[in-house]
Amino acid sequence: MKTVIGLSAREDAMSYGDFIVYIDESGDHGMNNINPETPVFALAFCIFPKDAYRLEVVPRAQELKFEFWGHDCVILHGHEIRKARGDFNILLNSDVRGRFMDHMNSFMDALPVTIIAAAIDKVKHKAKYAFPRNPYEIALAFCMERLQFWLKEHGQLDLVTHLIVEKRGKPEDDALELEFRRIVDGANKTGKMPNLEIRFMDKKHNSTGLQVADLVAYPIARHVIKPDQPNRAYDLIEGKIRSRGGSIHGYGLKVFP
Repeated sequence: MKTVIGLSAREDAMSYGDFIVYIDESGDHGMNNINPETPVFALAFCIFPKDAYRLEVVPRAQELKFEFWGHDCVILHGHEIRKARGDFNILLNSDVRGRFMDHMNSFMDALPVTIIAAAIDKVKHKAKYAFPRNPYEIALAFCMERLQFWLKEHGQLDLVTHLIVEKRGKPEDDALELEFRRIVDGANKTGKMPNLEIRFMDKKHNSTGLQVADLVAYPIARHVIKPDQPNRAYDLIEGKIRSRGGSIHGYGLKVFP
């Protein structure tokens, strides 16, 4: 079969699926000098139906940006929102902050998204294993396995599904792609995953999906660190996490070890 320029052999041989996955993390995956305030690394997969993403999610994000900034150049970033920094210094005004958070909560609550996440407790991981593996690699495998089960449930295994990750730098991106390929080629508990492809996107492209993944990852990490602490952001997304019989643990949220 002739390969189309710009497509991998797998993409060329398969049709594209109905869903797209945006990925982001919270916390760092380093195992040295673990910060006791942020001992958990969390990785979040946000699965969107493509039609709903382009017709609902992106327009609603644009609407929010135009209302508060008059343009859509702003990138929604959880850390800057929480600290009211950069473009989000408008949130230092309590009235603006109240209106903005109401709009953000409404936006997140209405998202047509399914979330799959993995959280690695680095302190417990380091205590349990003499040579602990990279938390990012562990979390990636957990999420990809559960994504593959989810795609099977939705009849998507014969179709290409793209996983979109934000660029971090060539060494980091190369290492992540190598691990992704290793998992796809069978280094996981479900077998080979020829239907999955990874793409790296520069932050300047202002991807709504990547911004949503950023907003999702942090509250999941905080929930795992302090499950009894009030967490409004987590409450808004908990019902969107993949579940079975009402339980998300092990299905949509894998906590390790």
